[in-house]
Amino acid sequence: MRLVFSGGWIGKGGLYQARIKRVSFLKSLHELSPESFPCFLVLSYHLASEVFGLPIKTSSLPLVVLVEIESFKAIDPREKRVSLTLLESSISDEGFKEKVNEVKKLIEEGIVYQINLTNRFTFSLKGDPFDLFLKFYARQPVDYAFFLDLDDFYIISGSMELFLRREGKKLRSEPIKGTASKREELKKSEKDRAENLMITDVVRNDLGIVGKCVEVKDLFGIRKYKTLYHMYSAVECETTASLKAILFATFPPASVTGAPKRKAVEVIDSLEPHCRDLYCGCAGFLKSEEDFTLSVLIRTALGDGKTLSYYAGCGIVWDSDPQKELREVYLKMKAFFSTST
Repeated sequence: MRLVFSGGWIGKGGLYQARIKRVSFLKSLHELSPESFPCFLVLSYHLASEVFGLPIKTSSLPLVVLVEIESFKAIDPREKRVSLTLLESSISDEGFKEKVNEVKKLIEEGIVYQINLTNRFTFSLKGDPFDLFLKFYARQPVDYAFFLDLDDFYIISGSMELFLRREGKKLRSEPIKGTASKREELKKSEKDRAENLMITDVVRNDLGIVGKCVEVKDLFGIRKYKTLYHMYSAVECETTASLKAILFATFPPASVTGAPKRKAVEVIDSLEPHCRDLYCGCAGFLKSEEDFTLSVLIRTALGDGKTLSYYAGCGIVWDSDPQKELREVYLKMKAFFSTST
């Protein structure tokens, strides 16, 4: 078993490797009661079924992974050559555009206001999954990258999205909604601003369940990454709630579901032929019950041996253009699939 993570998790640069003390696989959020800190937590998207009482597609992968850490140290690894071959996608390009139009019809009927629609791309891998992670990270360094090898399967994540960060009584979330290859394009996009505002409002409501003095900050902020630009906003509150209570109030992340969230989860399950598994869940460091950082599991691949799946999606609103949404999916694949050199 192996856990390597980027220094953003601990407020530093570079990469770090953890010495693992114990790994636990849990079946429910109710079972989550960490006994020692620090630890690394991974929550499957399929816990949405427990949170909302909805039947959704699932798989044999664990719902909760809790990795207890003895220590960690900085590393400076040198990656070796790897290559990826695209085998298939769960939804064809034309099929994806058709599903975008299906979502738009649901929005027109007032059933939902926004849906995050995703696709799953399956690859064969030649080389070591860890070297793939290193290349992925080198092409797009982010604060919340990690590689977790659990022998039976592994997770490669290059997420840049903060789901929840708690420091004492202060709780913060930074939902990302809005993607473009150019800053000015994103800055002027009314569609992306509307999308961002809707999800920010959902996050505000979620935090309001467990907190007080809820404030929206950094509305429509833009961050640059190597292959794209993202629009984000920030929501903060004060809370004394437990980790478990906070997760039940906020999970799954609003940015990867939609609005209203419960109905969005239901619609997503009907439209997407694939299981999301851990993708669109969350992961991160727990220093204590009052001090933790969790990312949204976007830009994430799940692997088993030499086969792995990478997921990408986009937020659909009433004025979404199916072809532009498809281009956004492939833009989000750029840093990952370009690692196959």
